[in-house]
Amino acid sequence: MKKPYYIDFPQEHLEGQMHKYQCVYCKVETTAINGKLEGHLPTCEYRVKLEKVGYECDAKTASKAPVSADADDFD
Repeated sequence: MKKPYYIDFPQEHLEGQMHKYQCVYCKVETTAINGKLEGHLPTCEYRVKLEKVGYECDAKTASKAPVSADADDFD
């Protein structure tokens, strides 16, 4: 099974950031997840739960480490 977007995961507000949120389980920013199941860490409770019931990641874009969407903020 595959959904067009995976946006039903629990999110929490990033402290000190006005409009930034992250997954409650894997702490990856929602902008890095970008609506994709493979945007969550492989150990993320949300991702593991969906994979167990038959949802699939896109193997081409699945990664073990999150990509920071705000890398320029630290330059």
